Order: sequence, then C-alpha cells, then structure tokens
Amino acid sequence: MDIPAAEPMAPTIPPLEPVVYPDRSTGLTVFGIILILVGLFSAFLVPLSLLGVFLARKTGGVMPAGSYVMNISIYALSAVALVTLGVGSIRARRWGRNLALIASWLWLVYGAVSLVMITAILPASFLAGFKTAAARNPQAPPLPTGVMAVILTFLIAIMAVFFVVLPIVLVVFYRRKDVEETCKRRDPLPSWTERAPLRVLAASILCAVGALYYFQVSFTIPIFPFFGKYLTGWPASIVCLALAALDGFLAFSLFKRQILGWWVTITALGVRIVALAITIRRGNLLEAYARMGWSPRQLQLMQTTGLYHSGGVLWFGLVFLLLFLGYLIWIKRYFVATTQESSSLSPPDEASTAS
Repeated sequence: MDIPAAEPMAPTIPPLEPVVYPDRSTGLTVFGIILILVGLFSAFLVPLSLLGVFLARKTGGVMPAGSYVMNISIYALSAVALVTLGVGSIRARRWGRNLALIASWLWLVYGAVSLVMITAILPASFLAGFKTAAARNPQAPPLPTGVMAVILTFLIAIMAVFFVVLPIVLVVFYRRKDVEETCKRRDPLPSWTERAPLRVLAASILCAVGALYYFQVSFTIPIFPFFGKYLTGWPASIVCLALAALDGFLAFSLFKRQILGWWVTITALGVRIVALAITIRRGNLLEAYARMGWSPRQLQLMQTTGLYHSGGVLWFGLVFLLLFLGYLIWIKRYFVATTQESSSLSPPDEASTAS
C-alpha cells in the first residue's frame, strides 16, 4: 500500500504587530501653552493700539478711526484663535491638533514672506525715521551708523525667530504621527476637521479668513485695488462686501470638495491677481489714502519710507495671491464632480494627511 507523500506546508506568516506610538501628551501641553502665550501677546497689543491712538492724537499723526478698529479687531481675533488652539492642544483634541498644524503652516508662509519684505524695507524706513527725528531736534547728536546696524540686526533676528523659527518648530511637532495618534487615543470620536483632507481644509480656512477680512475692510478702511485705480468709500465697501460673500461661499464649497467651487476659486483668484498687478503699475496708493482722510503727517511718513509710495504693500498681497493660486492647483486632485463621489473615493485616512 502506497503512502502518499506529505504535501509541503505553506510557510506561515506571523501577524504583524500593531505599531505602538509613544504618548505625546506632554508635548501637546507644552506647545499648547506656547500657543496660548502667543495669543496673550496678541491680546496685549489691543490696549497697546489704544495707547497708540492717544499718543497719535497728541502728536498730530492720527489715522482715521477705521484703521485702528481694523488693527484692534485683527489682534483680538488672533488672540481668541490662538488661545482656543492652545486649549485644544492641551486637551489633545483632534480638531486642536489639525487646526494647530494648519495655522502653523500658514504662520510659516506668511512669516517667511513678511520677513523677506521687512528685511528689504526696514533699513530705509529706519533711516528715514532717524532723519525725521534729527530734523525735529537738531541739537541732539546723530546716532552712529554702527549702532543703527546693530539695532537693525537685532530687530530682524527677533522677527526671524517669531516669523520663521517658531512656526517651523510647531509644524515639525504637530505633523508627527505619534502626535496624531495620541490625539486619536485621547479623543476617539472623529472631528469635523477630518471631513476633508487637511490640505483642502487649509484652503477652505484661507477663504473663510478672506471673507472675514473683506467684511471688516468694508466698514473700517474701505479701499480696493480695481484694475489701475483705487476704489474708496461706498463703492469700495460694496465690492468688499461682495467679495466677503463670495469667499464665504468658496470656503464652504472647497470644504465640500466640489469641483465647481474649485474652478470658481481659481477664476476669482486670477481676476484679483490681474486687478492687483495693473493697480501696482498705475495706481497711486497715497492719493487713495488722502481721499480716505489720512492726516498730512501720516501721508508724509508713508512718502518718506517708500513702503506705500512704491507699492510695497500691494506687492506683499500679490505674492500671497500667487502662492495661493499655486497651492490650489496643487490640491486639484482632491476635488471630484459631486460630494457623493468625494465621500466614496477618498481613503479613510486621507483627512489626516497634512504634509
């Protein structure tokens, strides 16, 4: 009787052990405190701005009230946002980590561009300020050039730490996988920030911020660059309110990943870029501010520094619009024809992708 040869057994593959990530609750607390401290510093700028209004009235360099309202509202809203993100980070909430990561990236991009432009503009503005002070007080000894260079270097170094180094540290920490997993363990339920990939959520938040910005501008400092000239007064207010409504719609549409919203965003952004570029070449910003009621002293200061006269502020905005346009083109792959397709085509972990 033949005994059948035993069939070779297939090699068994041991089950993969789940990856255990270390707990980063301590880091979330530390960086949450940092965000809260930055938010408190922003809140401190509110009374400081009010003090600036008082001093400006004493020296005759006061600006229209809307300018101060705009600055104070920006500081106040920034303080509320940063403190909220700090609390969310300390409590290891998913939304806190996701929004803190997006805010850190936006902070880094904004800070890097700001630092480059400030470095290019600050020396001339600094020198003009000292010349103005010397003209008012001829008896005072002139400040040595070496001392001015040291002061400028120190100021730029401080700004580099705040605008670039600090947000880089925040980005590196919040994008870590163990930080994400720590938040998922301590906050098991999915967050609303995970309904769309973080890259898309960032674009949606930028549009929402734009809507809030234009709404504030419409009743504080109504001015808008419009194909070679500056609209001021009620025409600018109407345009800004319309843009606020448009950006609000685009924020919602991008969050839903609707392809129509993406195309409208690209088109509207292209029109704004063209309008701004033409205005940089042909417009006169100082004349527009004069129509808005800025004092001769403030206009003279702007003329001296060259920041407004040369269109530096508009170049600043144009760079950001171009960066945002490139970013929208980069995230085009996340958008589909309908929201039903959007929910069925995206992998489950897509919403946590941020880098």
